[in-house]
Amino acid sequence: MIVSSALMIWKGLIVITGSESPIVVVLSGSMEPAFHRGDLLFLTNFHDDPIRAGEIVVFKVEGRDIPIVHRVIKIHEKENGNVKFLTKGDNNEVDDRGLYKEGQNWLEKKDVVGRARGFLPYVGMVTIIMNDYPKFKYALLAVMGAYVLLKRES
Repeated sequence: MIVSSALMIWKGLIVITGSESPIVVVLSGSMEPAFHRGDLLFLTNFHDDPIRAGEIVVFKVEGRDIPIVHRVIKIHEKENGNVKFLTKGDNNEVDDRGLYKEGQNWLEKKDVVGRARGFLPYVGMVTIIMNDYPKFKYALLAVMGAYVLLKRES
């Protein structure tokens, strides 16, 4: 019942926010000082909202599994209304063209997973710890499983 409730809440957030991933964890220090490793970001992705320079977006690049959280630094708008943009991490020296797929110099709206609308500092550190230390993850799952199996109902 807990799992199905969590799934329903997640799917509801997807519908409300318009983002395929309404909550993400910052995994690197590339956005410091705006966001730190372990910060939990809340995203929206309404397609009617234009992307603006200075906005923080989460995007996926073909060939990479993990979404990237960076700031839009340049907008390139064509006469036909097509908008392309360039991103960069606040703590990085150069723009993200080296992160995009080979031959790609700009991102398009289809690459965006969402835009940062709010955050909770360091709440996502649990996720990072579980990814960095898989033994900790398995131990935590074993303890939770044992608790469920051994807990007596009154």
